[in-house]
Amino acid sequence: MELQAVVVLVIVAVVLLALIVTSIAADVVLMAAATVLLVSGILTPQQTLGGFANTGVMTIATLYVVAGGLKETGALQWVASRLLGQPKSLRLTQLRMLAPVGVLSAFMNNTAVVAMFIPVVQDWARRLRLPPSKLLLPLSYASILGGTCTLIGTSTNLVVDGLLQAETGQHLGLFDLAWVGVPLLCLGVAYLVLFGHRLLPDRGGVQEQLEQVREYGVEVEVMADGPLVGKSIAQAGLRHLSFGYLAEIERQGRLITVVDPERTLQADDRLHFIGAPECASELRRVQGLRPASGGVHKMDVANHQRCLVEVVLGAEFPALGKSVRESQFRTRFNAVVLSVSRQGKRIPGKLGDIRLRTGDTLLLEASNQFVEQYRFRRDFLLVSALNDSTPPDFTRAPAALGILLGMIALSASGLLSILEASLMACGAMLVTGCITASKARRYVDLPVLVVIAASFALGTAMTVSGAASYLAGLLMISPQMSPWLAVALLYLMTVFFTELITNNAAAVLMFPIALALAEQIGVSSLPLVVAVMFAASASFITPLGYQTNLMVYGPGRYRFADYLRVGLPMALISAVVVIGLVPLVWSF
Repeated sequence: MELQAVVVLVIVAVVLLALIVTSIAADVVLMAAATVLLVSGILTPQQTLGGFANTGVMTIATLYVVAGGLKETGALQWVASRLLGQPKSLRLTQLRMLAPVGVLSAFMNNTAVVAMFIPVVQDWARRLRLPPSKLLLPLSYASILGGTCTLIGTSTNLVVDGLLQAETGQHLGLFDLAWVGVPLLCLGVAYLVLFGHRLLPDRGGVQEQLEQVREYGVEVEVMADGPLVGKSIAQAGLRHLSFGYLAEIERQGRLITVVDPERTLQADDRLHFIGAPECASELRRVQGLRPASGGVHKMDVANHQRCLVEVVLGAEFPALGKSVRESQFRTRFNAVVLSVSRQGKRIPGKLGDIRLRTGDTLLLEASNQFVEQYRFRRDFLLVSALNDSTPPDFTRAPAALGILLGMIALSASGLLSILEASLMACGAMLVTGCITASKARRYVDLPVLVVIAASFALGTAMTVSGAASYLAGLLMISPQMSPWLAVALLYLMTVFFTELITNNAAAVLMFPIALALAEQIGVSSLPLVVAVMFAASASFITPLGYQTNLMVYGPGRYRFADYLRVGLPMALISAVVVIGLVPLVWSF
């Protein structure tokens, strides 16, 4: 093995280690790796920056705007309200949700689909008196499976297709993947409906007042000059709240844990409530109470311009491991942490001493512009819309759906390439007013695009240095190795990397190995490349492997073991279907 190949493998190992064990942003890590490859002379400037000119990357950028138009017009909510209905059983409920989610995810970014459906499913579960934990993880899985049905269903498919065009001149059609993706989606949905309800946890039943989705501890103060001083708890209307209950009162340093409804409130009493996030909103409407958090009064936002926001902390949140007090949340984001929920449960103790972790759900008091400013920050995964946010323009929802269908028809018919069709759809969204230019810019997830484009440099380096051929040789069990076995090994290796790092980075790293392995065993590279494409999306057994899995982690009150229990059979189904069908559709 040549020196350059050794250097490239060391760089790849460092990148993998940095992505797995550090909180450094993925785009920073991969751009740093690309810089090292350029400066060391392993890659030319054209090779280093080639990913930024790739058609797959540009298609992803335009599809972000198309998805933004669908979201701004409430098109998904419009569709969901007509498809979900009022089913009579849990199995039928899951089926009514999974089918439209799978179909929608085939034609738009599955992260956007899940973000839109989380609050819809929560409200739906509440009306049907079902635990959200029975629906939210299947929601994530269905969006992942739906994304494998078409070339535009997930960014990974577009990235691998772009690499395939650049390296071999071959490309896949819009519905080519459906031969494997549709059976995979159908079997996955069948598994979730027939067996998933037994494996999914039963948490958050709406019949139990405190088991609703996420449980918080909320503290408020009785204002000294307010109308509640001298009134009993019952008279103040704090006895029968819809979303929480009064757990204890802190009075002049003394804790009153047995709260009688006839107990009289005094000035500056600190009331500790336990309940769902709506409890905080409910308390905001009680005259004479104010948030007990001192930081709220220091916010540079007028009271009438504030609202409640829930966020889930991602792996790139800069203050992971630090306490709420040390995180300087108000200074960084002009928002105040009111409470923290972990795995659906409130965390006892002083709020300022709680150390933040990935997946924590935070209840914030923030400005009305918070969602617009931070919706695409990689350290935040927003799961609840603002109560006072501008409602979608549902009158334009049919136009947005029409534009989406037109884009699909033009691409599927072969009249336009996927890039051309998506660019026209992007322009149509702007012209028809489905989305404004300023919002369109904010919907383009630049860090994701940088991660994908920079990953191309690593893949190119593995090819030109000979590192990919070396790794492919290690996978060669024998010179007469079966191509079916090659597909299986590539699939399993890609799944392993996908669970540890980003799915796009895993696909880009495995792509040159697939080409080299195909060359060494003397078969067509297409089935091996397609296997990598499917494997990169097959993240079911950890909450961190795929963004949608982490998005439902807090709202569903899930634990790591839930993903392993429900996701392992799903991963096995995916492996059997892909390894079994891919060589039949794309011959060796």
